[in-house]
Amino acid sequence: MRIDPVLYAGRPNEKRSPVEERCYDLLDSLGVVYYRVDHEHADTIEMCEEVEQLLGCRICKNLFLTNRQQTDFYLLIMPGEKPFKTKLISKQIGSARLSFASPEHMMTHLGLTPGSVSVLGLMNDKDKAVRLLVDRDLLKENNFGCHPCLNTSSLRFSTEALFHTLLPSLGHDPVFVELPWNVD
Repeated sequence: MRIDPVLYAGRPNEKRSPVEERCYDLLDSLGVVYYRVDHEHADTIEMCEEVEQLLGCRICKNLFLTNRQQTDFYLLIMPGEKPFKTKLISKQIGSARLSFASPEHMMTHLGLTPGSVSVLGLMNDKDKAVRLLVDRDLLKENNFGCHPCLNTSSLRFSTEALFHTLLPSLGHDPVFVELPWNVD
């Protein structure tokens, strides 16, 4: 993967896509200090490993999930290298079996396409239809890494800014879950 080997402070000087610009506008309006790495499309956690080294933090896994009836929607953020089993999360949140939500639901609720899911997409969830689930292990990290709703850049900002500034401004209270590192 081709990566721009520079860690930039803040938004790019050149114009970007409207969805990415909205992320920068939101972070800037909240006074969140952030750093950026630009790269080719990074659709998977495995593709983000080089980006993480330059960014100086791990990029979290973002999973957009739904219940069997497709009436409840969840955004799960968790350490990227941690395995995921739907039954472990379903039990903790008291939901029927979860599965990955469709790209159509992702676009409807988060305004995003597969591979670009990010906690920043919650800014598009005006109806608060998506519940945010956060693996507790993310609280141990000083910094948080995610895409700016497009998977050709990655951002780093403080975990404190995520939980004390960004999420309150979006009106999404996280539900904390505990997922194991080893799954049988």
